[in-house]
Amino acid sequence: MNQNWEDLANAIILQAAEDYRICRRRIRRWPDQKEAQAMIREVERFFRSRWFCQLTDADGVRILDELKKESA
Repeated sequence: MNQNWEDLANAIILQAAEDYRICRRRIRRWPDQKEAQAMIREVERFFRSRWFCQLTDADGVRILDELKKESA
């Protein structure tokens, strides 16, 4: 049962990372994309949130920094 919760937590985190990547690509093509800008802010808040810390022991700020480097 515990593995199911870990799988779910990992899926949530991976989806947030993918959403971030997609929105960064959109912003590069269309800088005024309000929805993409809002999603980026939401994902950034998620990686810094208490909820993220409850899902995993991973360092959300470090993951976010890596995502930012990736999209630079």
